[in-house]
Amino acid sequence: MVFSSISFLFFFLPLLLLTYYLVPFKYRNYVLLAFSLLFYFLGEGLLVLLLLGTCLVNYVLGLLIEKRGKAFFIIGICFNIGLLVYFKYTNFFLDIVSDIIKVKMPFLKIVFPLGISFFTFQNLSYLIDVYKNDVKPTSNIFKYATYITLFPQLIAGPIVRYKEVASLLDDRKTDLKSFSDGVTLFIVGLAKKVLLADAIYRMYTDVLESNMSFLSYVLVACGFTLQIYYDFSGYSDMAIGLGKMFGFNFPKNFDYPLWASSITDFWKRWHITLSSFFRDYVYIPLGGKYCSIIKIIFNIFVVWLLTGLWHGAAWNFVLWGLYFFVFLILEKYFLKKYLNKGFLAHLYTFIVILFSFVIFSINDLEELGVFLKGMLGIGTVLINKESLFYLSNNFVLIFICILGISPFLKNALKKLKKGKLDKIIEIGEIIYIFAIFILVIASIISNSFSPFIYFRF
Repeated sequence: MVFSSISFLFFFLPLLLLTYYLVPFKYRNYVLLAFSLLFYFLGEGLLVLLLLGTCLVNYVLGLLIEKRGKAFFIIGICFNIGLLVYFKYTNFFLDIVSDIIKVKMPFLKIVFPLGISFFTFQNLSYLIDVYKNDVKPTSNIFKYATYITLFPQLIAGPIVRYKEVASLLDDRKTDLKSFSDGVTLFIVGLAKKVLLADAIYRMYTDVLESNMSFLSYVLVACGFTLQIYYDFSGYSDMAIGLGKMFGFNFPKNFDYPLWASSITDFWKRWHITLSSFFRDYVYIPLGGKYCSIIKIIFNIFVVWLLTGLWHGAAWNFVLWGLYFFVFLILEKYFLKKYLNKGFLAHLYTFIVILFSFVIFSINDLEELGVFLKGMLGIGTVLINKESLFYLSNNFVLIFICILGISPFLKNALKKLKKGKLDKIIEIGEIIYIFAIFILVIASIISNSFSPFIYFRF
């Protein structure tokens, strides 16, 4: 079940909201836990037992770490990383070994649990924070299970740390404004996914079936980038919006990243909860920036190697992580003084990002090489009739998507709200959100199902 499905929008969510607000507060965590487990079961079946098992093991380890310390902390780290490695990377490592020893090793039939990268990182952050005395472990297993399994962010984030929601699991209030803000944010995220990300996907798949030119390659690269952004940021908006409906304030995960003026700035705005996880739990413990230049470069290398691997068990993800490592080092030591917030800085950043998501999107390295050559205009014509047709036919969609990556409209709306027309603007917003929701439902009914990209991570 996904957020952009009729079954979720008109059956699961209304039933949950009705049940949640009918019962007294002391039972609401149980309602959320039950529905979250049902949500996961409907998508993953008996793998819900694995999710429950990890909750139980990490709950017990948290209590043991507080009492016994380091030994159980090491056990907890090994357990969670071992689980992630087994389900996500076993066959990848077997493939590497096969290449080394020149003997084809059979792959294991491993079912990949949805969201394992996300809930494993939440379990890890909990154990690390308990070990560092940044948070007290909970003695309530249901409270911990509710934290881990909360369905809005269970499958694809944002990565929520226990200390960010611990007090809200005990006591939270939802007023009408907070609830309506949550509904608005959910619908905006839904529109990003259904009206923009899915439409962009249909556009570039059509282009890929045509005779490719330089312009075609650029259109597809833009398609990769815009689809991933609107798909993933749309999911995050929906997750944060759903959280608000139930009284939670999940951390922001995107802040107009494609409007960044450097790659350093981009990673302060893109998948913010993942960046902060690696900063706090990997980069800083390795020594961070308070060491020699060689050690700093090594620390950044480790972080981006792990970031690439976190996204998937394939060489293109490793290459993707190391690609960002190279640009971050170049900016840190060579390009920083040349980068400002002007047009050229934005253009440079967008071009680097464009190439990065081509690497991200194409698993086959041979195909990736062909595509990158096409983007550089090597071995292909500059423009052909097909590419001009797809550009003109999708110009409005591309324009809307590019307009949406900047904070221009948001800032303009803020200024208008401060004027005499604030009430009219508020009414207009309500009408706009309602109209967008109708368009989304019409689009869901008329088009085929498209899963969220980050579900595979």
